[in-house]
Amino acid sequence: MINKRMEIILAQPRGFCAGVVRAIEIVERALEVYGPPVYVLHEIVHNQHVVEDLRSRGTVFVKMLAEVPKGAVTIFSAHGVAAAMVEEAASRGLEIIDATCPLVTKVHLQAQRYSAQGFEIIIIGHPGHPEIEGTRGRIRAGRVHVVSDAEEVQQLEVEDPRRLAYVTQTTLSVDDTRDVITALRQRFPLIRGPELDGICYATQNRQNAVRRMSTEVDLLLVVGARNSSNSNRLREVGERPGASAYLVQDASELDASWFRPGMRVGITAGASTPEVLVQGVLSALHGYGVKQVTEMDAEPENITFRLPTPLQKGRRQYSS
Repeated sequence: MINKRMEIILAQPRGFCAGVVRAIEIVERALEVYGPPVYVLHEIVHNQHVVEDLRSRGTVFVKMLAEVPKGAVTIFSAHGVAAAMVEEAASRGLEIIDATCPLVTKVHLQAQRYSAQGFEIIIIGHPGHPEIEGTRGRIRAGRVHVVSDAEEVQQLEVEDPRRLAYVTQTTLSVDDTRDVITALRQRFPLIRGPELDGICYATQNRQNAVRRMSTEVDLLLVVGARNSSNSNRLREVGERPGASAYLVQDASELDASWFRPGMRVGITAGASTPEVLVQGVLSALHGYGVKQVTEMDAEPENITFRLPTPLQKGRRQYSS
């Protein structure tokens, strides 16, 4: 037992966003409408608990479309895919359902508009992330660069500094992205781009909550998958004021040595983390003797996204 005087503060908002709710419901509804197996290209969202739950109900997750039988129901993940993937799926006669988050689709369209106008495109984000690869693969013509920090901006070699535009990955740190945009504008004064509009509302709201919380706690716990970009960014935001911050996938990864009597512990969760995992962490802390749990005050998120037309009948109503 640690000490019942240890206080827990729950971030608000935390956990699932509307895009993740939509993506998961798309898989669930597809299983109901078409029956298993339903194939999903890559992880539907970056959370192993969610993936394993859907797998147990008949979902098959694949890394390449070549693994999918011809004509099978196939879902593109929330992170989006390249245009070449869409074309390959069509050529193999797959029954495609697109679970790409509408906010990621918005970034795709921004990049395509800039490219059609003859701009060389810079994507701010993490190379190799599925969202970045999907966005890159939606740009049909011209050079595309990916930069992840302000230092990389100084190394860029472009064809015409007067014809540049940028877009951003939706799950980045707001502070880091602002630094990269500043560096781009300083080096390329004529560059065009959407300021911070490319970072999704849920990412910003969760980071703002952690930013407020982190000045009031001694320790921050972020519940989320290690391959989740937005969960990692929450940990980084929490560390900025100097607090200790740990990313844990579930209660099994808690370490009793992190805690001490009388400390204040903040808990949040990435946008792809189900609330059941947060409650599991709380239960484990109750086992340490913690009694006091306070939830932050915040305006509720009321964003909802429509399901693809074939799946809308009888849908449940969700808000994030």
